[in-house]
Amino acid sequence: MNFQITEIFIEEIKLLIKEKKEIKIKSLLEDKFPQDIAEIISKIDLEDGKYLFELLKNKSPEIFIELGDKLREKILLGLSTKKIAKNLIENLESDDAVDLIQDMSDPMQKEVLSQIKNQKYIDSIEDLLSYPDNSAGALMGKELIKVNKKWSVIRCLGEMRKQAENIDEVYTIYVVDKFEKLLGTVSLKKLLITPEKTFIEKIYNKNIISVSTDTEDENVVRIMNKYDLIVLPVTDKSGKLVGRITIDDVVDVMKEEAEKDYQMASGITKNVDANDNIIRLIKARIPWLIIGLIGGIIGSKIIHIFLEPKDSLQLAFIPLIAAMAGNIGVQSAAIVVQDIASNNLKDKWVNKFIKELSVSAFNGLICGIIIFIFCYLNYGLNETKFSISLSISLVVVMIYAAIFGTFIPLLLNKFRIDPALATGPFITTMNDVIGLLIYFIISEYIFT
Repeated sequence: MNFQITEIFIEEIKLLIKEKKEIKIKSLLEDKFPQDIAEIISKIDLEDGKYLFELLKNKSPEIFIELGDKLREKILLGLSTKKIAKNLIENLESDDAVDLIQDMSDPMQKEVLSQIKNQKYIDSIEDLLSYPDNSAGALMGKELIKVNKKWSVIRCLGEMRKQAENIDEVYTIYVVDKFEKLLGTVSLKKLLITPEKTFIEKIYNKNIISVSTDTEDENVVRIMNKYDLIVLPVTDKSGKLVGRITIDDVVDVMKEEAEKDYQMASGITKNVDANDNIIRLIKARIPWLIIGLIGGIIGSKIIHIFLEPKDSLQLAFIPLIAAMAGNIGVQSAAIVVQDIASNNLKDKWVNKFIKELSVSAFNGLICGIIIFIFCYLNYGLNETKFSISLSISLVVVMIYAAIFGTFIPLLLNKFRIDPALATGPFITTMNDVIGLLIYFIISEYIFT
């Protein structure tokens, strides 16, 4: 039966941490998977999480790579460069070590690497750091098993034992020539059933799929998906075998791309999450809101042309109000749903609402000013009341829609209902209805 992380279990862990009952904590968690412990750390306070991470030193490298990027950064702040090097870097495979190191400043990178005594390992890390982001070279790990085609089966088995010491998972055995050029693969089964004195060149499989170090990571994902691969060898321009990409690295890329596409489809231009600061959230969302606002303005002009003079202005801007309410609601819901799905939502409900209120108020104010200027330039002083009512309505509607778009996914998640349900017609429809109600109430109040 799979281990379930319940709220009761989380509260028990919190209490044990508060009481510093280290032996009890270790006994509860010693048989748990690193992924489960990482999830527990993400669900408790940061200081408690740091305490738990430090306590479980024997599992800390495996736990660390399962943590979200934001939480990793916060935990690293509390560790010395020596601890980072000895307790984490030296116990990680090269690709995971690079993921950790590349988020550090240059001085910190140098200081951490200076703590590592294994020069071969340092060279591997520095080589991986030299490749461009989003390339196969940056994605690969250096740890692999390779044998020469001129070796006998018995020699291969002996060499494989030596090479496998620093590798967590052995997927494939690669065959190379004296220049280290990739020739093919040989299966472990083939080695076991073949006479010991047989040379590898007589039994290896020459049909192999590989990528070069400059291949884009999206193409790597496509190739591994197309051919159902769990590992993919990487070569340099000369064909020399330099590394391998495993399925877990590809899953990470797929996840990142899916999150990016989901945000872009929701009108968010940067890769952000609910825990980012207010300024970053504003910058990510305001461009597409302004584009939507411009589209709404054009639509209102078209409607105004075909309407009767009486109440034509007020009616002409109905689509704009509805569209802006829907846009900002979907933006807010998208960020929350994404963070719930990735277990990266650390803000409490109140904090989240305050942050969303601030972001939506600022975005609403910008859009309100733009629409007021437009109305003033187009309709003049004669329609001042209308310009004011439209601007105020837009600001209020955007604030409401953002808070509603935040609240519904959180509420659904609280009751164990898939929050993704909230990003569809429900939020859009409700924001349209309530948004129009706000619009007409404010207009009625100002005009009367």
